[in-house]
Amino acid sequence: MRRLPAFLPLLLTTLFLLAPASAQALPRGFFGIVPQTPLDREDLARMRSGGVETVRIPVSWGATQPSPRSDYNWTGLDATVADAARQRIGILPVLGTSPGWATGNWRRMPVDSARQRQGWAEFVGAIVARYGSRGEFWAEHGPGSDEPLPRTPIEAWQIWNEENFFYFVKPVSPGRYARLLAVTGRAVRQADPRADIVLGGLFGEPRQNLPRGMDAVDFLNALYRSRGVKANFDAVALHPYAADVGELRRQVEEVRATMARHGDRRSGLYITEMGWGSAYNPRTVAFEVGPRGQARELRRAYDYLLANRGRLRLRQVDWFTWKDVPGSCNFCDSSGLFRRGERFRPKPAWHAFVQVTRRR
Repeated sequence: MRRLPAFLPLLLTTLFLLAPASAQALPRGFFGIVPQTPLDREDLARMRSGGVETVRIPVSWGATQPSPRSDYNWTGLDATVADAARQRIGILPVLGTSPGWATGNWRRMPVDSARQRQGWAEFVGAIVARYGSRGEFWAEHGPGSDEPLPRTPIEAWQIWNEENFFYFVKPVSPGRYARLLAVTGRAVRQADPRADIVLGGLFGEPRQNLPRGMDAVDFLNALYRSRGVKANFDAVALHPYAADVGELRRQVEEVRATMARHGDRRSGLYITEMGWGSAYNPRTVAFEVGPRGQARELRRAYDYLLANRGRLRLRQVDWFTWKDVPGSCNFCDSSGLFRRGERFRPKPAWHAFVQVTRRR
C-alpha cells in the first residue's frame, strides 16, 4: 500500500492512452448540427442533452438588410443566439446571399463594384461587432442586465456556402471568391482580431464544369494561387458527401493533402456538412441508404474522423441535418436524426450519434 502513490501516475497515463479517441479531449464545439428548420428552446435542450455543442446556421445579408438604407435587423438572430447561449451551445454562422439591391442575384458574390464591396464589408463588420468576442450583444446581456446570459461569443465565421457549386454561387470562380475573402478578412480583423475566418464548405465532388462547378480539390488549388489569400482565412471547410465512408475518407484526405501541398499544414479543417438519408433509394440518390444504413455510416464516419482528428487538424464536424424536411433536396428530406414534425421521433442514427458523443 505504501507503494501505491508512486504507481498511480503510470496507471493513469496507461488508462488515458487506452481510452477511446472520442473520450479524449476534443476541440470545443466539435460536435455540430446543421438544422433545416427553425429551432426552439426544446430543440436546443434536446441537442445539448445529446452532446451537440455547435449549431451551424445561415445568416443572409439580403434578409438582414433588405434595402440599402435600412438598419440591420438582428431580431431573429438575437433570439437564436440567446436560446443557444442558455444551453451553452455555440453558433457557427454562414454569411452569404447578397441582397437584390446590391448584386441583382442572391448567388452573385458582392465583388464587382466598390459599392458592393463596401456594403458587404459593413454587413460583416456589423455582425462581428454585435456577436463576436467584443460583441455589444454580450454587453447587453451581461451581469446585472434584465436578461443575463452565459457569455458564449461567436469565435468563427464561415464565408459563403459551397462556393464551388452553382446552386449557391453564380458564377463559380476561385478568383472572385479570393476577392470576397480579401474584403471579409479586413472587416473581421478590424471588428474582432481574435476571430477565425472559415472558408465556405466546399462541396466535395459536384461533377460540374465551369462556370457551374469545380471539385473541391481543384477549387482549393486555384484559390491558394491567388496572391495573399492565405492572410484572409484560418481554416478550410469541406462537405464530403459520399455513397459510403470509404469515399468520404478519400475526399477528406485529398483536401488535407492539398492544404499541405500549399504549405498550409497548420490550418484547421472543418467538416461543416456530412450526412446520409434514411430513405432507401440508392440507385437514384447514393446518399440514401435506409435507417440502419444511415446509423451505420454515421458511426463509421465519426470513427474515422475521431481516430484521425489530430493528424487532420479537425476543428468541428457537423451532421446534416436535425429533422427531416419533405420537399427539400433529393436526400435532405430524410437525412435528419429525427423524423419530421414537432414531436421528437428519433431514428437509429440519433441513438448512434449519442453513443459517439457519449451523452444520454
